Amino acid sequence: MSVKLGRPTKILTEQQVRQAMKHTKSNMAAARYLNMTLPTYRLYAQLYIDAESGKTLYDLHMNKFGKGIPKFQNRLTKEPTLEKLLVAGMSVLSYSIDKLKSRLIYEGLLAPQCNKCGFTETRVLDYKAPIVLSFKDGCKSNWMLDNLEFLCYNCYFLYVGDLFTKKQTQFIEDSSTPVVKTSQTDWEIDDYFTKHFEAIGLVERQQEPGTEFIDRI
Repeated sequence: MSVKLGRPTKILTEQQVRQAMKHTKSNMAAARYLNMTLPTYRLYAQLYIDAESGKTLYDLHMNKFGKGIPKFQNRLTKEPTLEKLLVAGMSVLSYSIDKLKSRLIYEGLLAPQCNKCGFTETRVLDYKAPIVLSFKDGCKSNWMLDNLEFLCYNCYFLYVGDLFTKKQTQFIEDSSTPVVKTSQTDWEIDDYFTKHFEAIGLVERQQEPGTEFIDRI
């Protein structure tokens, strides 16, 4: 009889989701409470429907503008609150779009996934996702939350326009641009990423010598 090795798939029950909701103010915080990534938490939270409201538990726990969540602002940089940023008539020169994207995700206002096809994959090395912030009405000065959405590179190309300039595309496709491939990796992961990979089952949990016998006693 063959035995399947490795970390078993974690199943999140409705009771566990509701318990996390009870002790947190947003979906992002709930995911951290359960020690899992937001995409994994969202996968399960969207399966369960609240009988009273008819919404999924994920939608029910959406906390627009981070109500009830303390805002820690840097006194030196005087970082503006999202309430002041998510309005019409903003200039792309007034605030970093990259910062805006990060804050929208961190505070649980927008899920880090494509709003068209639902793409959520991230790069293993740094967890960056190939998504861009898009403005539904095409007006880049309208920063109202209802006008913002994330699109993957493919959907942005299909529904909005080109991501790259002609010159950038030519550089990518230029046959003279060397493509370096190595047979072995030239990077290492630190303890933080090692523990994260262990938690999600990408690598086997390392044990101290002798600890494998503890469970047998």
